[in-house]
Amino acid sequence: MSLDVDQIVDRRRLRRKLTFWRVVGVLAVVAAVAVGSYVAVGRAVLASSPHVARVVIGGIIRNDRDRVKMLEEIGRSNARAVIVSIDSPGGTVTGAEQLYDALRQLAAKKPVVAVVEGMAASGGYIAAIGSDHIVSRRNAMVGSIGVIFQFPNVTDLLGKIGVTVEDIKSSPLKAAPNGYQPTSPEARAAINSLVVDSYGWFKGLVSERRKLSDARLAEVSDGRVFTGHQGLALQLVDELGDERTARAWLAREKGVPENLRVRTWKSESMGSEFGWLRGAAGAIASALGFDTVAGILSQATQAAFEKAQLDGLLALWQAPAQN
Repeated sequence: MSLDVDQIVDRRRLRRKLTFWRVVGVLAVVAAVAVGSYVAVGRAVLASSPHVARVVIGGIIRNDRDRVKMLEEIGRSNARAVIVSIDSPGGTVTGAEQLYDALRQLAAKKPVVAVVEGMAASGGYIAAIGSDHIVSRRNAMVGSIGVIFQFPNVTDLLGKIGVTVEDIKSSPLKAAPNGYQPTSPEARAAINSLVVDSYGWFKGLVSERRKLSDARLAEVSDGRVFTGHQGLALQLVDELGDERTARAWLAREKGVPENLRVRTWKSESMGSEFGWLRGAAGAIASALGFDTVAGILSQATQAAFEKAQLDGLLALWQAPAQN
């Protein structure tokens, strides 16, 4: 008799748990639908009312179809102008090219002004010259006009631990350089040709968009970064200031009222495919009561995976390593 009672109690407990989780699941679905509807309605209202669109370009620039889609939506919206707020050291050459092309297409429909908040280097500067006008803070960093191809070579390390890697390939330049064998002169020359080709493309964009003489182009395209103040004298930027300066330019040159509301547009992208790991690292630290550590872990994990995903030619500014 006692056993039957225990079984009944256990079944009731299980039933209550199942009911609880079913309710939680239904609420989660309802919340997701509500959030999705809110976002959709918000974007519709955003697109239909006159405003100045703000687009934020931050961090590492990679191919981003969602961002291109967003810029196309802005082009179809009732935005009177676009402010591109940039704080980026650059990224992949193809990512910068994609962003530049999308901004030029947008600029054919709306006035576009770039505001360099902290850094517009390498691919970040490619994004800036995609606008009609560049405003930079006095001490922001601009430039770093150049292309780099980096790869580790662990040949000496493998030799010390007695490891050799053998391969059979169709031709000497297949999968070269590979990092576990000394780089041949032919492989180095092949990679150099890629860098030179993309570098020529980059310099051509700068020359065309900034109307630079050959002498001035040579002066600014040696890979250095410049402050906004230096960049103004070198014709890399048009004005020193901030977003208010950009609004004044839009009012003065494009007839866009300065009191028109600014709305920040955001793409549908949820971030890096490794975002779950960043969240997990932060969540574990937060659960243990280390909120400060959680923030540091989240940022560090994101930065590490962003760099890990950068393959091929880079238009990216990097501070030189200190010995």
